[in-house]
Amino acid sequence: MTWIECGPQYLESIRGIFNEAIVNSTALYDYEPRSVARIQAWWEAKQASHYPVIAVVNDQDELMGFASYGPFRAFPAYKYTVEHSVYVSARFRGQGLGRQLLERITLAAESQGYHAMIGVIDAANATSVALHERLGFLRCGEMREVGFKFGRWLDLVIYQKLLAGPETPEDG
Repeated sequence: MTWIECGPQYLESIRGIFNEAIVNSTALYDYEPRSVARIQAWWEAKQASHYPVIAVVNDQDELMGFASYGPFRAFPAYKYTVEHSVYVSARFRGQGLGRQLLERITLAAESQGYHAMIGVIDAANATSVALHERLGFLRCGEMREVGFKFGRWLDLVIYQKLLAGPETPEDG
């Protein structure tokens, strides 16, 4: 197993992981699988904003999982807050990769001077909820029936972890 800053050669694998989650789970409140163009635009936005995409590959160079973060909200006062995503390929779940990915992406955010990391999780995703709690994220909210997928209403829970942040945060 090798940990990498993910390069563009893995975009098709990322697309496959995203699309499996869209089609088979409520990890993403999306209906349509992601196109090549949409993944390319996602990648370019991450690169332009200096948001890492941390990944783990096996000895056969297969992408096992990835994690990243991006802006929490588009208003300037949220500049020290990011929302993260962690995805593990269905083939490699249950091996502790989600925990390692979340630990690594949290460290990356802290090293870039962010102060708060937010996780927005489907309330029924007990595995993700437990993972966040084990890693020191605190539940700070619930939004009931905000999504509709697979013929049912979906609730979200919001988890937060405070990071060191910048030594001298600034307005503007």
